[in-house]
Amino acid sequence: MRLLKGSRIALKGLMAHRLRALLAILGIVVGVAAVIVMLAVGEGAKRDVLGKIQGLGTNILIVSAGQLKNVAGRPQLVGNVTTLDLRDVKAITEECPAVARVAPIQSRKLPVKYGTGTTNTSIVGTSADFPTVREFRTIVGRFFDADEVQGAQRVAIVGHTVLTNLGTERGVVGDTIRIGNVPFEVIGILEPKGVNYAGIDEDDQIFIPINTALRRLFNLTYLNSLYVQARDERAMSSAARQVTDLLRERHRIRSGHPEDFTLQTQAEILEAAQETSQTFSLLLGSIAGISLFVGGIGILAMMVISVRERTQEIGVRRAVGARRQDILLQFILEATSLSLVGGLIGSLVGVAGGLVLSHLTGWPTAISPLAILLAFGVAAAVGVFFGAYPARRAARLDPIVALRAE
Repeated sequence: MRLLKGSRIALKGLMAHRLRALLAILGIVVGVAAVIVMLAVGEGAKRDVLGKIQGLGTNILIVSAGQLKNVAGRPQLVGNVTTLDLRDVKAITEECPAVARVAPIQSRKLPVKYGTGTTNTSIVGTSADFPTVREFRTIVGRFFDADEVQGAQRVAIVGHTVLTNLGTERGVVGDTIRIGNVPFEVIGILEPKGVNYAGIDEDDQIFIPINTALRRLFNLTYLNSLYVQARDERAMSSAARQVTDLLRERHRIRSGHPEDFTLQTQAEILEAAQETSQTFSLLLGSIAGISLFVGGIGILAMMVISVRERTQEIGVRRAVGARRQDILLQFILEATSLSLVGGLIGSLVGVAGGLVLSHLTGWPTAISPLAILLAFGVAAAVGVFFGAYPARRAARLDPIVALRAE
């Protein structure tokens, strides 16, 4: 009963100063909406990156020549990058029981010409096992086979972005393109894959046999990296250990000395991406939380002014029997009502804002019910916290002094 009566009095007090209440509510609306939108952007980015990492393939280990380090947020090779070669690929395939397949990689950007169109794109030399290891598929034509790799045939599989950059969308399978000054027959067009976890457009690539790439285009004998596929998920740790031990032995790396290669599992890449995403989400949430804090200060300012202007009202209520607890409850309810209404409207605005942002910018957003509950709960706590001081100040007013106030 006392709570119901206090709620009616609080509502009456807020309605008497509608504009002031609306401005205080607006601050909470902006803060809650900002928190929800920012967390949605962070969660969407996290899910997008995790999906791309899982899109690497199944049970994948990545062996990179040299030391792979994050520079400006992106993985880059440092140190000696000539330590992997095709003999390592053969040794891993034959001597590591936990390994099912190995796809070598060597790539370089080169000019490509088709008809009147030209572009610079990544030329990737690899083996016939690559589409199985990385789960790449052709939508037209086929991938090259082991005989074409062994014979260093001049055949190519083209990504969709390459076709767009060359100014053609028609079927090019069976036609000839020139990579550098070397003619290649197009035998397949890849299914679109999009941008990977490292920010590389996997459709802006042309795949050719690794022997062709090393001998006829790049004039190299070493590899950038290897995609190693374990036999199954349970064999991942065994495969990593076997590959590491074999490469250390083959490269004559003594005990206690660092490897001249970097081995990463999908789990390690996933963990690093999750840490980055969590930091990103925390940063965005903190920035948005400042808006919510500012909204709370708006409630504090309004309630302090309200107590000052309603001193006589407080005195009258005390004179007719209202207790300090009643006055405290009244002003706490006023502040909490402002924050709850602002939290509700802000939640709706935040959800709508996240959907609109995703539609307009194409950014992946994921609106989590937990984020909405968190923002709404924080808004309520802000109302109680920032309403507590003016409420206590009102409750402590001496009724005689309050009645004499003008």
